[in-house]
Amino acid sequence: MNIGDKVRLLHGTEEGIIRKISSSGRLEIEIEDGFLIPAMKSEVVIVAEAEKNYFGENAGVTKETEAPLSISAPKDQGLYLAFLPINDQNLSLYLINDSHQPYLAHSSEVYGSNHRTLFAGTLNPGESKKIDDRLMKEMNEWPAFLIRFIPIQNRLEKAIPAFERQLKMKATQFFKHLSKAPILGKSVYLFAMEQTTKELDIRSLNAELNQITPKPEQTKALKPARSIDLHIEELHSDPDKLNNSEKMRLQLEAFEKNLNQALASGMDEITFIHGLGNGVLRKEIHKRLSQLGNIKYFQDTQKDQWGYGATLVRIF
Repeated sequence: MNIGDKVRLLHGTEEGIIRKISSSGRLEIEIEDGFLIPAMKSEVVIVAEAEKNYFGENAGVTKETEAPLSISAPKDQGLYLAFLPINDQNLSLYLINDSHQPYLAHSSEVYGSNHRTLFAGTLNPGESKKIDDRLMKEMNEWPAFLIRFIPIQNRLEKAIPAFERQLKMKATQFFKHLSKAPILGKSVYLFAMEQTTKELDIRSLNAELNQITPKPEQTKALKPARSIDLHIEELHSDPDKLNNSEKMRLQLEAFEKNLNQALASGMDEITFIHGLGNGVLRKEIHKRLSQLGNIKYFQDTQKDQWGYGATLVRIF
């Protein structure tokens, strides 16, 4: 059992990738959305690549080391968008810089004239950055991805032009891009960001960003209810179709959305009803609240009604 192996909990349905192994046999396993959960070696079992079970017998390989290398990605190209399979349903998205040139990278998903930023920051040589997660079964509904690169040149030399690449994934082409990713060293669906696309007009880009970024005085924040029920039955019409990771993702998205609206609209408090369960959702909510500077305090509340199954958040 090694770092990078895909494992499943023997006493649960969670699957993930081993990220750390201690000398005592304790593991740290990354499940969907980058959550790390602890487990002992005796509590997990290594699982094989399950992609073919979802997409058909010819869609993947049973072992990561047996993945055929794609010839679609040019060998001398250093910037990539990679989709790393986590299990038979989930993919993690990475930007990879396998060149000697540092870049400012900006990745967003495009809905018509609307954009949502997934990542904005420095991508250094030899570095990979995880930017998002996706469900394979929703591929046809994914928006287009727009990725922009601006080279960082710290000495006086010939200018390298900024450039961008926009991709809309289609299943018929997506699975032809199976390849071993540089830096990550894993079998992924790999897309090279060729520098043959149009150069960026920085002035036009700034004007575009000003247009799509609403000014604070023009934006009226929606005020959520003072009590938000995060039980999965309230968030999804058919929760039985979801696995535990998908349920957790929906619940945390609802938590963050309503908390952000509460902060933006000037509310002084909001209550999240998360239930008791196994305590994972409560623990993750408390972890995220503890990292925010504009929260006065938070505490378990409504014991008589919820039995510590709710958290009250006081806002500055």
